[in-house]
Amino acid sequence: MTGLRNKIQTAFIAAGMACSISSLAQQPAIFLADPTIFKDHGMFYLYGTGSNQGFPVYTSTDLKTWKQPQDSTRRLALKRGQAFGDHGFWAPQVVHYRGSYYMAYTAEEHIAIAKAASPAGPFKQDTPFALSGTGKQIDPFLFFDDNGKIYLYHVKLQNGNRIFVVEMKPDLSDIIPGTEKECIAGTETWENTANATWPVAEGPTVLKHKNRYYLIYSANDFRNKDYAVGYATAASPTGPWKKYTGNPIISRQMLGHNGTGHGDVFTDKRGNMYYVLHTHRSDTLVSPRATAMVHLQFKPAKEGEDILEADAASFAWLRVE
Repeated sequence: MTGLRNKIQTAFIAAGMACSISSLAQQPAIFLADPTIFKDHGMFYLYGTGSNQGFPVYTSTDLKTWKQPQDSTRRLALKRGQAFGDHGFWAPQVVHYRGSYYMAYTAEEHIAIAKAASPAGPFKQDTPFALSGTGKQIDPFLFFDDNGKIYLYHVKLQNGNRIFVVEMKPDLSDIIPGTEKECIAGTETWENTANATWPVAEGPTVLKHKNRYYLIYSANDFRNKDYAVGYATAASPTGPWKKYTGNPIISRQMLGHNGTGHGDVFTDKRGNMYYVLHTHRSDTLVSPRATAMVHLQFKPAKEGEDILEADAASFAWLRVE
């Protein structure tokens, strides 16, 4: 199953890159799957799945127009050969920690962390290696809790795509053995509309709000038109997690585009919260998956914890200059 998934996604990426070149002349959009946006010193950096050579990076000062460095050698924030992995570069995340920038990412269905002096890269490992852990692992997300502990949320390819969490060592060199715990699996009707034997829950992002932890995730196979976003909450970063009864909060029914999901949360310069995500290229084509964003907000509930909502009217494609 995982080998087939790898081959299919590799083919999608290769086809997507070829298609995007011709499409850009007609529609100045960005075609990155599994996107993430990192804000640093007034600049926004966009990364995502889009090249078998590593991770492309785009920059913007206003979130409306994006560009890449004129020097083609700098258009990849992480390049194959400079860190772990030969293929299958998926789902990056960038954080600033102890004066350096770190990129957690997937390659060859394993997770690695590379380091750079700038969010534009180059992200490197002196000695290429993947993090410890059993089986195939994808979709990393580093979460830094208020008490100083660091957690790595990720997906294990284990009887489906299942979301797990594990504690990280303080220097981000590896996980802490014995701390891994399962969080989310695709068990709800909306999470497996094809009734597949391999249910999918993936693309985790975690927020802390009013002492509650919100785990945002995507469900269904990414090729499914019903790929959508929901969330679960917990009193602890390791759970137990309770899924929101109003899931999904982002879907094709809401936005009018197929395959909406697998993104990350970021804030603009005013502190407004957004979710950057990908969608299918069209009603008939999955790839190249197009990159967009939508506004998120917490809405107070009459009883219980605040509700996380997306504003469909705010949906916007990310575009190049």
